[in-house]
Amino acid sequence: MTSLPGLLSAFATHARSAGVFSDFDGTLATIVDDPASARPLAGAADALEALARRYARVGVISGRPGAFLAEHLGGRGLALTGLYGLEVVTPDGVRPVAAAKRWRGVVDEVAARAEAELPPALGVERKDLSVAIHFRVSPGYADLARDWTAAAAAASGLAVHPARMSFELRPPLPHDKGLVLTDSAAGLTHVLFAGDDRGDLEAFDALDRLTAAADVTTARVAVRSSEAPPELLDRADVVVEGPEGALSLFLALAGAQPAG
Repeated sequence: MTSLPGLLSAFATHARSAGVFSDFDGTLATIVDDPASARPLAGAADALEALARRYARVGVISGRPGAFLAEHLGGRGLALTGLYGLEVVTPDGVRPVAAAKRWRGVVDEVAARAEAELPPALGVERKDLSVAIHFRVSPGYADLARDWTAAAAAASGLAVHPARMSFELRPPLPHDKGLVLTDSAAGLTHVLFAGDDRGDLEAFDALDRLTAAADVTTARVAVRSSEAPPELLDRADVVVEGPEGALSLFLALAGAQPAG
């Protein structure tokens, strides 16, 4: 495990060639029953903005729609990527990946079917280019959610991605947090990613590849919760306690003084 003072010193010394990247849910925001009601912790957006003024690149890589990220984190100098890389927030608005656009009608059809066929206890979250079936408030319906999404994927061609207390159907395209992070880290000498869920392991994988292929110093930060995958915690260089711990880390990075 990397010591926190050592991590802060390394990134502060190389701030102009360093990148700091984060997940959203469970990292910048607490987990809530209704996804639409999630908000960044008080002070989180300001902390990221402070990081963006100091470090070469600061971004949020999330499963949230780009429009949601733009609403709550836009205008702060951050690189915002939604839907695991299917959407990028630009100064002109949210730009979907070209190959994903043709799947929008399929996603809409599957979402409508989910709303019509699944019990109200299961939450259907439309994300424009994907749809998530949530069973957080009704864990007894987990098997139904799994079986329904598997059948819907087979019938539609969409791909199933298990997530935190949910199953998500997305276009079958090669986009994930690891690929986004790899692209975002181009040219950087130091790269940090903070996350809390299984999908963030793809970002940890990307950091492993960066370390092996180039002279890049990486830091894997896991945000501990009762739902955090053990593998994520085991692979982390630094473990913080909940979104509050992640916020403290970002504030420390923003204010850390270079070594020497």
